[in-house]
Amino acid sequence: MRDPNDDAETDIAIVGMSGRFPGADDVDTLWERVLAGDDCLTDVSIDDARAAGASEAEVRDPDYVRRSGMLADVAGFDHEFFGIGSRDADVMDPQHRHFLECAWAALEMSTNLPETFDGAIGVFGGCGMNSYLVNNLLTAPGLLDNRGWFLLRHTGNDKDFLVYNVAYRLDLHGPAVNVQTACSTSLVAVHLAVQSLLSFECDLALAGGATIEVPHGVGYTYREGEILAPDGHCRAFDEASRGTVLTSGAAVVALRRLEDALEAGDPVLAIVKASAIN
Repeated sequence: MRDPNDDAETDIAIVGMSGRFPGADDVDTLWERVLAGDDCLTDVSIDDARAAGASEAEVRDPDYVRRSGMLADVAGFDHEFFGIGSRDADVMDPQHRHFLECAWAALEMSTNLPETFDGAIGVFGGCGMNSYLVNNLLTAPGLLDNRGWFLLRHTGNDKDFLVYNVAYRLDLHGPAVNVQTACSTSLVAVHLAVQSLLSFECDLALAGGATIEVPHGVGYTYREGEILAPDGHCRAFDEASRGTVLTSGAAVVALRRLEDALEAGDPVLAIVKASAIN
């Protein structure tokens, strides 16, 4: 039995969450694999690396590490569900696609949908560099001339528009704030969402981030002195650690003031007791 006296007015409830990760299509599967000690990375064959876009020089380099954190369906996107035409969907950064779908899934888990929610819903988040634009769109013959630079750059591609795309597509009316703080982007997005809820700028907030590497699943070249591991293994908090492995993923949490969540009967998955930023 929960003791109501344990609750503080500043407590924030996580009422929904969604994510896509290497080797895990959802949060529950990721948790199971982490508990099992699985690093969720995949060994990449030379043929697969070539097919994904790695050059012959790369795959033949003795320092080329054929390990990658890959999403199961990085190109998948139910654009019709969000009212997006195929012309716009074709040029949309996969980071924007997966963040949008995760945002909807987090809302759905929270049992709060935009058209019936009594209050303002905000969204906070950020994404990585748009390597899809650089490696796929700008290298496609005639695409720039056919579509125009404005469409390619802005429609679902510029990282400045990540959360505004979500707010527009889901018809959200709370604050929409893009966050870019390098590796801490998702955590800072959660902090800003918490602060927005506590200041009553919104009544429900989505927060998270996305990073998807394109070309996808190609491994990497190890260079001494850089952050990447020479053996393709990430050993966090271990003296044997020699570096990290860059992977792809997207995740979003739905947050509410705990008092409101309990009153509405929302699923309370966890509670944020406090947050801070340095």
